Amino acid sequence: MTVKLRLAELTSGEAKTRLANRPTILLPMGSLEDQGPHAPMGDYLLADAIALRIAERAVALGADALVAPVLPFGGEDYFGTVPGGIALSHATLLAVIREMLARLLAHGLDRILIVNGHGGNVHAIHEATMALKHADGTLVPSLYIWRNLYAAWPKLAGADTAGRMGHGADPVWSVALALFPELCRPDMVPEPVPPGSIQGLTVSGLGAARFEEIELGLPIEYDLAAPNGVLAGDPRAGDAALGARAVAWLAEQGARLIVHLRGQG
Repeated sequence: MTVKLRLAELTSGEAKTRLANRPTILLPMGSLEDQGPHAPMGDYLLADAIALRIAERAVALGADALVAPVLPFGGEDYFGTVPGGIALSHATLLAVIREMLARLLAHGLDRILIVNGHGGNVHAIHEATMALKHADGTLVPSLYIWRNLYAAWPKLAGADTAGRMGHGADPVWSVALALFPELCRPDMVPEPVPPGSIQGLTVSGLGAARFEEIELGLPIEYDLAAPNGVLAGDPRAGDAALGARAVAWLAEQGARLIVHLRGQG
């Protein structure tokens, strides 16, 4: 019989047996936001798929793991002006994370790994997990997918990665091409455009603009920072094979982390 990897797919009878052995529970979370006119808005789909591959590899290495249902709505940040996105306030997201963790811990499921796919979730994750540590010493690690893939991209893609990475481009775009090619629209990859401006200041990123030789923080949202839907990078360089290598690398790293943490108690 095939080993079930999703918590939601267990029957209650299976859950009583499987959960009694304290498997690692992976909590995937992402967002629903603009990823460019060519990529699916739900980057939570990528977080969920990557968490599933981590669990699959962990089980193959002898460490039981289950993936909890993905949290599809991320913390609000710079995407509120773009149609179709749904975000949670910090207070709401923090409460959801706290309550998910509390219910798992109440049932003795203290081996938890958060698999995060959205920058707007980072602060709430940190606040929730720090509160647990201060309360009773419980440590809940989080794996921020894109921070790790940004750092690993030169190794995965080769030295010539300058200019290809950014929001709406790699690494998200190549990973999406690998995991959900049927949802991607390479034919809608936009042509490059100059950055936007506000009050004569050149927009340099989300929440940032430049004046002469200095950078300023400004409340600038995505539609102004990325007029064509791409914030830096070049999605024309997207490659499904590269995305598949990235997913395999991250799944291996995540699975080995699970094995390591299980050895700590």
